[in-house]
Amino acid sequence: MALPSPAFWSVPEDELLGALGTSARGLASGETAERLARCGYNELRAESRVSALALFFAQFRSSIVLILLFAAGLSFFLQDPTDALIIVAIVLASAGLGFWQERGAADAVQRLLATVRTRTTVMRDGRPVEVAARTIVPGDVVLLSAGDAIPGDCRILQSKDLYVVEATLTGETFPAEKAAGTLPAETPLARRASALFLGTHVASGAATAVVVHTGKSTEFGAISERLRLRPPETEFERGVRRFGYLLAEVTLLLVVGIFAINVYLERPVIEAFLFSLALAVGLTPQLLPAIISVNLAHGARRMAVRKVIVRRLSSIENLGSMDVLCSDKTGTLTEGLVRLHSAVALDGTPSERVLRFAYLNAFYESGFANPIDEAIRSYQKLDLAGYRKVDEVPYDFVRKRLSIMIAKDGTNLMVTKGAMLEVVAACDAAESADGSVSPIAAVRAEIDRHFHQLSAQGLRTLGVAYRAMGGQAHIGREDEVGMTFAGFLVLFDPPKAGIVETIAELRRLGVALKIITGDNRLLAETVGRQVGLAAPRVLTGPELRRMSDEAVRHALTEVDLVAEVEPNQKERIILALKKSGHVVGYLGDGINDASALHAADVGLSVEGAVDVAKEAADIVLLERSLDVIVSGVREGRTTFANTLKYVFMATSANFGNMFSMAGVSLFLPFLPLLPKQILLTNLLTDLPEMAIATDRVDTEWVERPRRWNIQFIRSFMIVFGALSSVFDFLTFGVLRLVLHATTEQFRTGWFVESVLSASLIVLVVRSRGSCFRTRPGGALLAATLLVGVVTLVLPVTPVARLMGFTVPPLTFLPALALIVVAYLVSAELTKRVFYARVRY
Repeated sequence: MALPSPAFWSVPEDELLGALGTSARGLASGETAERLARCGYNELRAESRVSALALFFAQFRSSIVLILLFAAGLSFFLQDPTDALIIVAIVLASAGLGFWQERGAADAVQRLLATVRTRTTVMRDGRPVEVAARTIVPGDVVLLSAGDAIPGDCRILQSKDLYVVEATLTGETFPAEKAAGTLPAETPLARRASALFLGTHVASGAATAVVVHTGKSTEFGAISERLRLRPPETEFERGVRRFGYLLAEVTLLLVVGIFAINVYLERPVIEAFLFSLALAVGLTPQLLPAIISVNLAHGARRMAVRKVIVRRLSSIENLGSMDVLCSDKTGTLTEGLVRLHSAVALDGTPSERVLRFAYLNAFYESGFANPIDEAIRSYQKLDLAGYRKVDEVPYDFVRKRLSIMIAKDGTNLMVTKGAMLEVVAACDAAESADGSVSPIAAVRAEIDRHFHQLSAQGLRTLGVAYRAMGGQAHIGREDEVGMTFAGFLVLFDPPKAGIVETIAELRRLGVALKIITGDNRLLAETVGRQVGLAAPRVLTGPELRRMSDEAVRHALTEVDLVAEVEPNQKERIILALKKSGHVVGYLGDGINDASALHAADVGLSVEGAVDVAKEAADIVLLERSLDVIVSGVREGRTTFANTLKYVFMATSANFGNMFSMAGVSLFLPFLPLLPKQILLTNLLTDLPEMAIATDRVDTEWVERPRRWNIQFIRSFMIVFGALSSVFDFLTFGVLRLVLHATTEQFRTGWFVESVLSASLIVLVVRSRGSCFRTRPGGALLAATLLVGVVTLVLPVTPVARLMGFTVPPLTFLPALALIVVAYLVSAELTKRVFYARVRY
């Protein structure tokens, strides 16, 4: 296979197919495997699966850890090789722990993502089959219809009323018309009518096309390689970054100061340097990335059980922080099974003629499958003997009409159905129930009256019109003029059972629901009342168009419904809400929802959505229901709460212990702990935190949306870090002044107290309520108790001598136990006062 010139739109069709080694029947199955091996997967970037080796080395990204390893190497040659090896072993053990957790998280996420991959219909062995879009290769012949994402750079072989949205490449929001043909090589991108490009999608019509380029070889791939744009920072990622800055500031000031003072006191430089770096490791939440990965992956697995598939892990936290959810009504608030209520004439009486026109239009429609046509076809089977389809003008989001030309007895008739205002606008006459025809202006008031009456009953109303076309063989948009209005097509979609309670539950969770719909204002208001909005406040698309961005932001805070919305207004609504300080979710599954899904903090789609909607979404629902979203919100908040528990631990006992150690080192004639002992302390206190993802969460943490609150975390650090330091200095005083401990006894006693207090404090700070009433998860409790046992046993094992510990006198243990218990009780009492005064 020799790929054609880059300007494949200029190559004659036969020559192009020959160069690609394919035909209109597509490739053979065996050929695709060989091409896939040669060309690679159809992806702009390799699937984000990091190799085991790369993931392991990623555990050493911290500059502090790298400096520590370098210093340990220096110590190996200049001072004590045994200590240096122990330090390296502890650092490697910590890295191994993070690697093991992140590897398991990554595997779980990959298994979940495999369930919602985009698929494309291709010709294989002369038959249409559905395959994963990432397995498409050059030479594949693809079958495209409305809603499909273009799987690569393609050349059109056949098309029918094909319109493609190319905004990602050209910036043009309106669909571009496409058709087969050969164009000059110099044709600019926006005018290459016979070419389709990756990153775009079909708005209407259908096509058969041959794939020429895939993945990075595509036009879109070349642009993405040049730009390499980082995705917008999420609310959660912004919080992690700000928390990192806070710890970096504290760590830098403390470490530099301690190192300078120890050197001033003429202590060995290497020992002082290692001690300062070990303190930095103790202060730095090294496992935070692993904790976040584990929590998010665990949350993704729990959400999958509740039929919520997470495509981007960071969106879990954003789902928990979401305080505004924008959604269409069809299929979410309502059953989504549109049913035909009736077909009525101009005077509101049932009409067989209107029903037949609508049935003909729906029966012969070949574009994007939609529930309205299915409802018409299933309402009543009509005999269409003698009818033949001649041509079609597919539905699009500008005209909002669908026209079919049929032939019977040598006469061609165009039948159109669509949005009421758009159909009436194409008419200059109207037919009454008795068959008489009047000018449209004479009956316009009657049409409007029936339309408003039906809408006020919660019924959706479409218009039906016709026009005799004589012997005309083809129709286009320009023929939708001078038509005769035939009557109304009345549809209904009942609200879902239990939807009122579900919306009320969202409101209790602090999530405001805003309904965005293209339906008219009266219908939207009626549905709003049916789903529990007592007096729904409504804004319409035409009103939105006349308002400034500032006015839109103010208006959206007051309304529950935005009706008569045009597709390009959805993104404006999302952006306005975000600028008002909200974390916004958007639920959509249509062709025109992609930009809004991308703009939202959390884009939600459903498994049955069109490709472009699923690709743009962060989260895919396996069941279209607000109940599923309620479960997802709860899981998102649970995951966020468990992440914060690690932060609270790191900023309380760990921070207090390291600060105390730094302070007391200035007054003792020896270091309170050796560098290797500090690292071992840090490793042991981190072990229980790996089980936090499975911990229970208090009810108040899921009652309302929460975000990173750096001011609260700083206050928590100061209060509980200071409390920890008080008991640390009490421990120093008891060991030095009361028990008269030797250097090794002091370090052993301080190590035991430090690890026990830092491990057990998690059981206190994990909950706002009393630790005696809120039970921790089984895994967290077991891990904490295991660390406690290891800490108590370690001084009497052979490892103790290597680590610089000794067997403490029996009198030490009761004193240390009393200090730990007093610390935990004090922390419990302090917690009550703290949460009473400081709100998160």
